[in-house]
Amino acid sequence: MVVIRLSRGGSKARPFYNVVVADKRVRRDGRFIERIGYYNPTARGAEQGLNIAQDRYAYWTGVGAQASDTVQRLVKQAAAQVVAA
Repeated sequence: MVVIRLSRGGSKARPFYNVVVADKRVRRDGRFIERIGYYNPTARGAEQGLNIAQDRYAYWTGVGAQASDTVQRLVKQAAAQVVAA
């Protein structure tokens, strides 16, 4: 099964997450099929904290990929940012 989930990066106490499409059997930070965005929970000021390619997300969910609960929440948040801008 293909899933859309977060892959952690960054350093200790400064997390940075990539939104990736991966096989469910692969470990969290392991090999992935495609990177479709990122999430930086510690973004300050003018830094962009969230960016998700909505077209690629729609494609992958259309072909059967399952998004994690956190990714679903972030996609809604990203869509709200686009509407507000």
